[in-house]
Amino acid sequence: MKDGLRNVRADEKNKKWVQMIKREHTLYNRNNDIRTEFERDYTRIIHSNAFRRLKHKTQVFFSPSSDHICTRIEHINHVESISYTIANYLGLNTMLTKAIAVSHDIGHAPFGHKGESILNSILERENKESFWHEKNGLYFVDKIELLEDENGHRHSLDLTYAVRDGIISHCGEIDENSIRPRDIAIDLQEYIRPNQYSPFTWEACVVKIADKISYIGRDIEDALELGILNKEEILELDKILNRRQIINNANIINELVSDLCLNSSEENGLTFSKDKLRMMDEIKKFNYENIYLCDRIKPSNKYFELVLNQIFEIFIDSFEKQKFEKYKIIYKEIFEKFEQWLNKYTIEKENLVFERNNKQDYVRAVVTYIAGMTDNYAIKCYNDILTF
Repeated sequence: MKDGLRNVRADEKNKKWVQMIKREHTLYNRNNDIRTEFERDYTRIIHSNAFRRLKHKTQVFFSPSSDHICTRIEHINHVESISYTIANYLGLNTMLTKAIAVSHDIGHAPFGHKGESILNSILERENKESFWHEKNGLYFVDKIELLEDENGHRHSLDLTYAVRDGIISHCGEIDENSIRPRDIAIDLQEYIRPNQYSPFTWEACVVKIADKISYIGRDIEDALELGILNKEEILELDKILNRRQIINNANIINELVSDLCLNSSEENGLTFSKDKLRMMDEIKKFNYENIYLCDRIKPSNKYFELVLNQIFEIFIDSFEKQKFEKYKIIYKEIFEKFEQWLNKYTIEKENLVFERNNKQDYVRAVVTYIAGMTDNYAIKCYNDILTF
């Protein structure tokens, strides 16, 4: 209902407010800064290199030459737009949803969820640790992404607790209805798996749902554009949607967002009607069976396995200093860039993240570096390794 969640929005009247705006470190202030805490988070995120690289990362379909196939940056824009509409209608803090939305996928690896799966396999094999993009996103904003202050000193993004929580809590692979936030602030390092805890704010719950709404229709549009769906599959999709209107992302988003806004309240939580929840679950099931697991995607997945594993093998083989210097000669460009990146987190005292002579740390550093790559740069590294 309209303004149904205004009483629990993220503002000074909320009992969680002090925790919501808490930062791990004190953020420098300017005398002429007119932004709120969440506005500062928003601009710090969009000024980061990890955010900029999302424009060249696969969402679902690896199609680097097409201007009309969804990339990770377009997906983020959809999530920001959808979450803004929902939050604005329900009376929530739209600046908080915007900040969470633009940062929620900042930890994604190249090549979409397949790239995430490959890096997880590598990290489990080498360090008995797991890699998942929500956790990596928090790691990036807490440790890896650095911005210069007005004195030229580099610091991590130092985001508020509410935004950091929204990043690690955003997992959109949800089947439950009636989502509501948890009451207790936890140490976000306690997360050991996706979707382990509910988000801390209603705004983060909105982004979590918007994430799911944003991709189910957009992935169908891409599949139609690429000719992946046959006539029988399109007829099946017509039945799911009851042939009410043309199959496109805008219509699917409108139906789901309108229904969610009309049915949600402080008492009910963020909830869909039974009809729209069924529709969303059936679309998701359809997408998995006919899009995400289709034969057309399998060859590219094999290629991603080859690319990322080969890059990891070369970089991890350079753990010993002598080998590293040798590879700087053989693979000059890619190793000079890797060394420049590595030095920021192993030499600079204020930003020490990895111990250079610790093998487990070096594995983490290599996986983190690969996770930050765009599709294009990962392929360039692979090609540089192959060619003479």
